[in-house]
Amino acid sequence: MSLPAAPLWPHVHALGVIAQLGSFTLAAARLGLSKAAVSQRVSDLERAVGVPLLQRTTRSVRLTEAGKQLVDETAASFAQIEQSLHGVRDLALEPRGLVRVTAPVALGRQQLAPLLDAFLRAWPGIRVELDLSDRLVNLAHEGFDLAVRHTSAPPDSHVAWKLCASRTLLVASPAYLKRRGTPGHPSELADHDCLPYLRPGPAVWPFEQKLAKGRAAGAKPAPEPERVRVTVSGSLRANNSEVLRDAVMAGLGIALLPDFSAAAALRAARLRELLPKWRPIGFFGEGIYALRPWSPQVPRAVRTLVAHLRRGFGEGFGA
Repeated sequence: MSLPAAPLWPHVHALGVIAQLGSFTLAAARLGLSKAAVSQRVSDLERAVGVPLLQRTTRSVRLTEAGKQLVDETAASFAQIEQSLHGVRDLALEPRGLVRVTAPVALGRQQLAPLLDAFLRAWPGIRVELDLSDRLVNLAHEGFDLAVRHTSAPPDSHVAWKLCASRTLLVASPAYLKRRGTPGHPSELADHDCLPYLRPGPAVWPFEQKLAKGRAAGAKPAPEPERVRVTVSGSLRANNSEVLRDAVMAGLGIALLPDFSAAAALRAARLRELLPKWRPIGFFGEGIYALRPWSPQVPRAVRTLVAHLRRGFGEGFGA
């Protein structure tokens, strides 16, 4: 069967996006088309090649064997075209284009969003879409260029730029400590009103004793640090550090917070850090990173935004 004169490459590309996202709706959003237009492209392509390329049900979309073969054999070509377009675009005197960014809600609101005003003024050719969500999105599948993440171990499959270090802090308000007293050991937290981060199962807070740094020559090896796991409870659990921080400032109890949420309140003496000789472990990440899936080329607009974020986050949060 001869192919029609009209070019079918946009239709093949649409099929590849559907295969990647598994949804006509998501594919239409990615391509900037209506769902009906995407469906029409697939129908036109199927008529042109003479075989079904998708199996459609009310709940799912799957490639047929013919569709899978077509997508697999053209994917590398479309990827090369995309890389070439990025490379040509980067030849411009000023970086341009859209950068789609995802970040956790609290981190994005408190630390990332305030940096964007100066960035957008400095680089008028760049547009930013900021999606704040605490779910871990799939960057490639959902079309994001960059993720800002609070983590200790960035995935090996991604390019990772460290923006700054981060700590987990145990905090309470002066009013609460005056009313209930100050714990001197992690085990005492079991008798306090604690406000845990909302996670499945009982709220268990692990701590490790900090050891003195440095040893004299010939001294015995440092002992293993003491570790303690404490099951805590209180009147509130929440999955947002801003909510917990405000509840702690209101005197409701003690909480573990990332330093970026607690820093300003600590500087204003509205919060106090507790148990300075102990370190919360395995709770929040130990660094703030900008991440993107690995690729041979990083668009100049993305590199420019990362450089701005690294300057903005600087040495951390001063907590």
